[in-house]
Amino acid sequence: MTNDGFESAVRTFWEKRAEQAAKQIAEGREDAGTRGSVTGGAHLDALTLLMVRHFTEVLNYPQSSIYLGKKAELPGYYRPTKQWDLVVKVGGQLVAAIEFKSQSGSFGNNFNNRTEEAIGSAVDTRRAIEKGLMGPARPWLGYVFVLEDAEGATKPASRDFKPAFKASPAFEGRPSYAERYRLLCKRLLEDQLYDAACFVLAPKDVERPITQPDDELTFSRFIESLNEHIKRESGL
Repeated sequence: MTNDGFESAVRTFWEKRAEQAAKQIAEGREDAGTRGSVTGGAHLDALTLLMVRHFTEVLNYPQSSIYLGKKAELPGYYRPTKQWDLVVKVGGQLVAAIEFKSQSGSFGNNFNNRTEEAIGSAVDTRRAIEKGLMGPARPWLGYVFVLEDAEGATKPASRDFKPAFKASPAFEGRPSYAERYRLLCKRLLEDQLYDAACFVLAPKDVERPITQPDDELTFSRFIESLNEHIKRESGL
């Protein structure tokens, strides 16, 4: 899978957002702020389909093993179910599950929600896997995050953190939201909540490049992790 194909899929992220916002305005149900471009859904479809092609054309899983949308629902441990964005399942065995998340604007309002969601989904699903609810083999879990490359995301925070106890050294010096998301993805991997994570900064301006600011969180490493896990793990 080429990096060009990945970047093309990321570019469509903004195109889909604009289309969804315009559609809602035309139908007279415009959401406040940028929410209309998010609640329409499907803005990460191109990335999802890119991964579907990888599973079917490179890893040779049948189309019938791919589950998307409401069908991509897995059992939880602390709650009955959790809907992922892409699930690959063969018989009674979960092969892989991927979350595709994004954020554009409202960086301060959404960071904690995105963080809690990423951690909670992984912990819940990992526990269900340990309990044998998704087959005897160890499935692969992936997390993809696309963040708008904008000043609000990349500039240092406007205030210091003042928790009841000293904050982690990694969060000293007013790190930007982009840096916080990078740290989130790194620590999700360090604690083995996900097998791979991909963190992308995507500007709206097509003349500006898409960047992947951490070598451990690139799309190529994401795919490499998936391929190696499938080869290594017996039963997948």
